[in-house]
Amino acid sequence: MGCIGKLVVCGVGLIGGSFALALRRAGAVGRIVGIGRRREVLERACALGVIDEIAEGWADALDGADLVLLAAPVGQTDAILAAMAPHLRPGTVVTDAGSTKRDVVAALRSHLGGALADVVPAHPIAGAEKSGVEAAFAELYMGRKVVLTPLPESRPEAVQKVRDAWEACGANVVGMTPQEHDRVFAAVSHLPHLLAFGLVDDLAGRSNAPLLFSHAASGFRDFTRIAGSHPEMWRDICVANRVALLEELDAYLGELARLRMMLVEGDGDGLEAVFERARRARNAWAEGLPIRTAE
Repeated sequence: MGCIGKLVVCGVGLIGGSFALALRRAGAVGRIVGIGRRREVLERACALGVIDEIAEGWADALDGADLVLLAAPVGQTDAILAAMAPHLRPGTVVTDAGSTKRDVVAALRSHLGGALADVVPAHPIAGAEKSGVEAAFAELYMGRKVVLTPLPESRPEAVQKVRDAWEACGANVVGMTPQEHDRVFAAVSHLPHLLAFGLVDDLAGRSNAPLLFSHAASGFRDFTRIAGSHPEMWRDICVANRVALLEELDAYLGELARLRMMLVEGDGDGLEAVFERARRARNAWAEGLPIRTAE
């Protein structure tokens, strides 16, 4: 890929910071400029070598920018786009790292309607239970998927620039529509986070919480690892994708009701059949094998 002369990262945390570090490691970027809400975070990013300089505002940030990555929580997208729109120049490619896409696309159309040829929404399928610029590392995207959801207006050169950048980070790039993206990730990402947060919150609120947590072991740790994720980010994701998430939650509640009835009836055979199907599907996924959806 051609070198990105000037990269602007809005939201220099785990995701944005790791993108910057990965491109720097690959020799695919010249200058990295950070912009965000909190000066102290940007100063820390500078001290850690994640960014080269701090922009004083969007006019400064976008002056001569080749690529802009929006990596702030999705709930901030509308305000960020409103602030940057007056200063955006033709030829500057804008992408994002948001975990929801339909709401982001709506905000992009609202604020960047005249620049959509240079807009390419995206979502890196990578993360960690730790957040913040201190958690950023260059290898985060190695072997991970990144989903591009180009707009009908996105010009091929802009899509290629974003694809090249993520591939330079070591990612495997795939494509989806925004609608398909939000349905898929409601099921396999947003619902699991909601369940993990809910379980830990329930147990922590009980009178015997110290006893419960003192006996929790590897199964609890594995199931609830993602409850250590960034609360603000996941609040925004759940609210933004609530239509698809509610559909998945309702489906899961139906599954729980079915399991509950098996327990009430002492239906060991039924429980074992569910557990066996789940075990096979989970193991096939972990081994990269096709998932069989029916007996």
